[in-house]
Amino acid sequence: MNKKDLRVVKTQHNLYQSLLDLMKDKTFEEIKVSDICSNALINRSTFYAHYTDKYELLADYINNLKKSLTEELEKNKKISNTKEYYLEMIKLFLDHIERQREEYVSIMINNRNSITMDIIYDVIDQDIITHLSKDETVNTKKIPEDIIAKFYLGAVVSLGTEWLKDNKKYTKEEIIHYLSVLIPDELNNI
Repeated sequence: MNKKDLRVVKTQHNLYQSLLDLMKDKTFEEIKVSDICSNALINRSTFYAHYTDKYELLADYINNLKKSLTEELEKNKKISNTKEYYLEMIKLFLDHIERQREEYVSIMINNRNSITMDIIYDVIDQDIITHLSKDETVNTKKIPEDIIAKFYLGAVVSLGTEWLKDNKKYTKEEIIHYLSVLIPDELNNI
C-alpha cells in the first residue's frame, strides 16, 4: 500500500484552502501563484514542488471534490423506482453541498467557470446514466437515455446552485417535497 507523506497532504490542503479563501473575493483568473503562496504561508518553491501552475492546483482540487461527490452519490441504493432514485440523489447532492458549502460557493457561485461546472455535470450525468442502464422500468425506446439524463441533470445542478445562492429560502426537506410532486413515479408513465 502506497501511503502519502503527511507533509505533502498538509501542504496540498493548505494550498487548496488558500485558493478557496482567495476565490471568495477574486475570480480565479485574478489570483496569482504568489497570492496563493502568501495566503498559505509557503514559499513559491514549495508550491512549484507540487504544482506547475495555479491551473494544476485547481484541477487537483476539483478532482478531489469530484471523487468525494462520486463517493457520495454511490451511496444511493434506492433504485426501486425512478422517483425514489432521483429524490435520494438530489438529497445526497444537497447534503454534499451543505457539508462543503464554502468550497461550492467559491467554485459554483463566486467563480462559475465552465471547467468546474463540467466536472460537476460529468459526475451527476455518469450517476444518472449508470442508474438508467440498471433500471428495467425505464423504456429508453420511448425516451433516449441521454435525453432523460440531461433533463434531470439540469434540474439537479440548477437546484443545487440556487440553494447555494439562497439556502434560507427553502430547506432541503422543502425542496425534496416539491420535487416529489414534480417527478413522476415511473418514466414509462410520461
